[in-house]
Amino acid sequence: MDQAESIRWPEEFAPTRAPIHVRNELAISAPPSTAWAWLLRARDWPSWYANSHDVTIEGGGPDLTSGVTFQWRSFGVSLVSRVEEFVPDTRLAWTARGLGVRAYHAWLLRPTTTGCTVVTEETQYGFLARVGDLLMPSQMQRWHQVWLEGLRKKAQQGPPRQ
Repeated sequence: MDQAESIRWPEEFAPTRAPIHVRNELAISAPPSTAWAWLLRARDWPSWYANSHDVTIEGGGPDLTSGVTFQWRSFGVSLVSRVEEFVPDTRLAWTARGLGVRAYHAWLLRPTTTGCTVVTEETQYGFLARVGDLLMPSQMQRWHQVWLEGLRKKAQQGPPRQ
């Protein structure tokens, strides 16, 4: 995989430096633009991804945009996130900060002949992140797979309504 098809990590969050790193990938029979539209519709994540709660986007809209800050809960932790990378239909990434955790979560959408492949990766630092990884190993990997499977289901039904 060349650089254009891989996550662009800020140096601080590179998988080779971070103590926690997970990667998931899933083929989706829908165009990248449809999967992208569902990823951006963060306000609705809780309706199809059970590990996200209380998503509020700065400015009150339903969708993530470049540079926007949003608040939400995941893995029982209240997080403040900021969209750091925003390349329509291709790349989305945000930082997340909460009590005992700092993270970088990135998405990469690659077109295929049957739709797209979606890759999601996350790295984490912090006391709470390490404790969670020790007490519940692979939990983040499993939940990210659930997130991808929910995304696939939504994207295969078509784009979200305006």
